[in-house]
Amino acid sequence: MHMLAAARGTGRLVNSSSRRCRIEVRSLQADRMDADGRQLLRLTSSATHSRSLSTAAVAPRRPSTAPTTISTNTSATSYNTSSSSASARLSQLNNHIPNKVSNISTALKYSTTATTTPDKMSAQAEHPTVLIPGPIEFDDAVLQAMSTPSESHVGMPFVHVFGDTLTQLRQLFITSSPDSQPLILSGSGTLGWDVVASNIIEPGDEVLVLHTGYFGDSFSDCLATYGAKPTQLGAPIGSRPSPQEIENALKGKKYKAVTITHTDTSTGVLSDPKEVAEVVKRVSPETLVIVDGVCSVGCEEIRFDEWGLDVVLTASQKAVGVPAGLSIMMLSGRAIETYKSRKVPPGSYYASLKNWLPIMQNYEAKKPSYFATPSPQLVRALNTSLTQILSVPLSQRFEEHKAASKKIKDAVTSFGLKQLASEERFQAHGMTAVWLPEGLTPADILPHTAKEGVVFAGGLHKQAATKYIRIGSMGVSVTNPALGHVDKAINALKTGLVAAGYQLP
Repeated sequence: MHMLAAARGTGRLVNSSSRRCRIEVRSLQADRMDADGRQLLRLTSSATHSRSLSTAAVAPRRPSTAPTTISTNTSATSYNTSSSSASARLSQLNNHIPNKVSNISTALKYSTTATTTPDKMSAQAEHPTVLIPGPIEFDDAVLQAMSTPSESHVGMPFVHVFGDTLTQLRQLFITSSPDSQPLILSGSGTLGWDVVASNIIEPGDEVLVLHTGYFGDSFSDCLATYGAKPTQLGAPIGSRPSPQEIENALKGKKYKAVTITHTDTSTGVLSDPKEVAEVVKRVSPETLVIVDGVCSVGCEEIRFDEWGLDVVLTASQKAVGVPAGLSIMMLSGRAIETYKSRKVPPGSYYASLKNWLPIMQNYEAKKPSYFATPSPQLVRALNTSLTQILSVPLSQRFEEHKAASKKIKDAVTSFGLKQLASEERFQAHGMTAVWLPEGLTPADILPHTAKEGVVFAGGLHKQAATKYIRIGSMGVSVTNPALGHVDKAINALKTGLVAAGYQLP
């Protein structure tokens, strides 16, 4: 399984008796210019190594079929641009590789050359290992994708990347419905709340918010800001509302939507969107099912079509594996029709689906359009990360996160500690929230773990913030075990506890 992590890059790894890594970059050239003037750069490489290691993925573009033309009534201006020569593009790229690497071949070599310590298996500058519930550690190839030169956000090279990335999101969310629509907006995951509250929900609408921590409170505040009437259905810290409680709430009042925080980052509590959606469909089928998947998309199973979800929103900086700055959403056809039947205009300008739906439809159809400027570098990084994620079955990725999570949680138990989410079925697989020993606070522990080169997060739940810490285990820290991040987290926690005066069992 772990050899798959090594195979995600462009290098091909083969066992050898020699204990060194040799990577041969045979060529980096433009294969052709397509009808739109797009450059297709292909990088081929081979490598030998005596043991499994991770290779940065700079995957060649997958061929795509011509999309169906989508007609819109938008008045957005369209532009056509021609690409510069491939050799000029390569010259530009060579000048924008991080860490003063002189050319792409060297950058690839640096990102795949191993030394005797796991932390050296990266081209990144020395830094503490960030193991919080987001932002997470990033793969070299993702960061390199952000180091491209400036380009036009309506030029065809970028339009093709953006369109491909929107299509990749359909695979990530497991939706094949032609009525669903992915969105990629510049902003944090919180922007997804605004999109929901200002477009799909109208002033005066009743919304049932399933509360499992801090982010249930925050989503409620956002909904109320736009005039909705949120009702929170809560549970004790570390738990979640039961199906029967949800059913009773739905029978007691007509709700426009139910919101679910799939993983509440403040508590590490995992909700079950499939279970909730089944209750909603049985009791109140007209009610929309909206999932906050900021800390779950990419590490927890989500089946958008099969489960009957209407909105899933997330962000780039967690299990999706891209630096912060992108708000990512998937809307169902029913959610879009709900927006279109609004009685009043959307309550936001930047977050308005009136502005964004035509733009996303056009980009996915490889047609340049403009409403507000996206980030070409972040979108290219997202494309790189999604290429890596989708290079193996999603089921395998989810199992890898479960295994890493279990290893950390088993260690927590062996240290005599408990989690906020006391029952296994309530425990997220991308993070762990750990109650500290009596008398200790995050301020007593975190400075010691920092000395071990590891960054954990303090508590966030307003009722218990000083009593626990949070450990993230998402993305490359899980899928590239050669980095040793999971073991490093466990050792840092153990060392920090002892240094703070705690006596291990």
